[in-house]
Amino acid sequence: MNSATTISRRLIASILCVFGGIVAQTLSSQTILGSESLAANFFSRELWQAQVKRLGEWIQNDNSAGMSGDVIQQAILAEVHFFPLFCVWSVIAGVGVTLAARLIRQHHRSTWSDSFITAGFACGWWWLMGVWELAGLLAFVFNLPFLAQLQFVTPQFWQAIALAGWLVQPFTRRSGEGRGARDEQDKNNAAVLPPNSPLASRPSPLLSTFVSRHSSLKSVAVLIAIYIVVFTAMNWRLWQNLRIPHGDSAMYEEHLWNLWHGKGFRSYLDQGLFLGEHIQVIHLLLLPLHFFWPSHLLMELCESTALALGAIPIFRMTQRSTGSARAGLLMSAAFLLYFPLHFLDIEVDLKTFRPESFCVPFFLFAFEALEEGRFRRALILLAIALSAKEDYSIIIAPLGVWIATTAWFQKRPNPALGAGLLTPPLGTTAGLPQSNGDLRSTSAAGSGDPRRAQGSAPHHRIILGLCLALFGVVYLLLAILVVIPWFRSGAELHYVRYFPKFGNTMVEVAKNMLTNPRLLFGELLTAKTALYSLMMLAPVGFLALLSPTRLAVGLPLFSILCLSEFAGDGPRHHFHAPLVPVVFWATAIGVGNAGRVFAKLRSLVTLSPPHRVTPTPADSFARQFVWASAFTSGLFFSLGPAGIAFWDPGSPMPLRKLYARDPRADQFEKVFTKIPRESRVASTDFVHARFTHHERSYDYSKVLRRVANYEDRVPDDTDFIVIDARGPYSGIKSPDQVRELQTEPDHWDLLLDETDGHFIVLRRRTSRF
Repeated sequence: MNSATTISRRLIASILCVFGGIVAQTLSSQTILGSESLAANFFSRELWQAQVKRLGEWIQNDNSAGMSGDVIQQAILAEVHFFPLFCVWSVIAGVGVTLAARLIRQHHRSTWSDSFITAGFACGWWWLMGVWELAGLLAFVFNLPFLAQLQFVTPQFWQAIALAGWLVQPFTRRSGEGRGARDEQDKNNAAVLPPNSPLASRPSPLLSTFVSRHSSLKSVAVLIAIYIVVFTAMNWRLWQNLRIPHGDSAMYEEHLWNLWHGKGFRSYLDQGLFLGEHIQVIHLLLLPLHFFWPSHLLMELCESTALALGAIPIFRMTQRSTGSARAGLLMSAAFLLYFPLHFLDIEVDLKTFRPESFCVPFFLFAFEALEEGRFRRALILLAIALSAKEDYSIIIAPLGVWIATTAWFQKRPNPALGAGLLTPPLGTTAGLPQSNGDLRSTSAAGSGDPRRAQGSAPHHRIILGLCLALFGVVYLLLAILVVIPWFRSGAELHYVRYFPKFGNTMVEVAKNMLTNPRLLFGELLTAKTALYSLMMLAPVGFLALLSPTRLAVGLPLFSILCLSEFAGDGPRHHFHAPLVPVVFWATAIGVGNAGRVFAKLRSLVTLSPPHRVTPTPADSFARQFVWASAFTSGLFFSLGPAGIAFWDPGSPMPLRKLYARDPRADQFEKVFTKIPRESRVASTDFVHARFTHHERSYDYSKVLRRVANYEDRVPDDTDFIVIDARGPYSGIKSPDQVRELQTEPDHWDLLLDETDGHFIVLRRRTSRF
């Protein structure tokens, strides 16, 4: 078969990929834009209506619309024609193929025709949206409620993966591709250039390694700095606009302030000392900094910095796994683009500071230490991570099992090692791919010490792992059954209510989970569990699955989260914090396993011995697919600048609503200057955070607090009441709705309003102020 025939067939196949991809995207977009409920997976109702009107279509109500499982009872539908959408996707495909072809030609020095053909094949990823359409059709025809529900809530994942593959497929390195032309060019240069010309010789491999590695580290540092600046600025702006609640956010700064001023490790929301809520002391590490800058802004800066620094161990683990500093850089970028990480910095309810977030870098550095065989360092880091919350022992216990199991299999031949699922073993460099033009770290085992590189003896690691597993179980039981109840005077743990279907006490919850498998799996094997899994794994291109044993370390905690009432929200709160480092630990190793796994699967299909050249196309694709998946999934989920919601004016949390200057914040300054620092203030949630440095800061709400003897009133020593009448979730809009003015009018004075109705301020008549 001559080359012309081969090119012709490839050209036809490429054109079919482009055309089929455009049709698939058009049909799926027609379905998504045709329903407000489906479109809500991507953008707000206002933006949806604007897009539909821009296409010249009309909107109608459909009272009969519904879906199996009562997911939708009523839908608002739009009629969107095929041709306008086909034109839009054709333009996108044309521009994308042209740009990709130009970059391919520059990078691989291939012909224009070959570059366009290669770029066209990338549109084959768009066929995934056709598969999504087919899944919906099958669910309807065969009446499959679970599939219908899953298809209904997952179009954004299909689109994210389709776009990620489309972005990186043209630039996947193929074995031998582009190298022949470059080698030939290098020979020609050497023939015509003088011997002392810089272009006549290549730098030494050691110099290339050093330059590439340090260049990548500088790039990682730049990415970390960008993340810190962006998310710190967002958090600070939320604080300045009175958008950050005191409860479960600003109260942690109050802990430090009260500790410095002899009031104990507490806020006045707590049942006594905070240890009655959680064994959570990691934010005490900020005490030295807080002494010099006692501000909630410091807490936000430290949290964003801590989260961003997790990119460093990820870079190192990926470099060690793949032998490529560039792969480490791309993985670090994926980590900083990972939308579940963004929700640790700014939760969906705008709780911006959580001590749980500090576990992320400590777990990641601990995992890196384990990979390098530095067990003492790993144990210290794990202990610090555990101080972020008592139930993180649910990560430490299975981690101990993983250490023991890995050491056990290291003593004997293991088929999984051939597939790259358990390699590299702890503290060794076994199983690492050999370099073939890609960068190999000069410290693959983490140190130049060969004894340390070999790690401790397997039986020592087995004992260590078993002890760590036992410690995790014992620590958790002591924390939830002894320590926390003691600080709560025997009261039931507050997070028992997260599992209402399993009981009303911790003993009932645990008993039903362990002895009622029908109830357990009925709650676990649901669409919300599948959705939660997608939210955690899709942004890393599912590559964490290529290191299943490491990923399994987070499985017990993930299962518990899926059983809680917050499972439907996915990783939008703080509960998933320890799962983030586990997912990226598995992904950092999984990327290095991609080529080995692919070679193994290919050998099973072809019944031939596995043959591998490093890096294979699978290696090259995996390293790029991770960051692209994180980026494209973030478009539909992230609250940061990389997400559509940040710019969508109809979103609940758009740029102009949250971060533009709020007149309410300006009006608050008039109130704040009138409240003496020595007074005791009861205030509503979002302004409550501003009074934590006063003598006492009480919560003004309908929640019954211990400081008020669990009665519906403010404490007896309260001097001022400050009510945010225009704030989020405010139920009081005017003075006649204030509880104290209704029940105790003789005890309180209503101060003159100078805030244009934004705030209501009361002062106790017997107050000394």
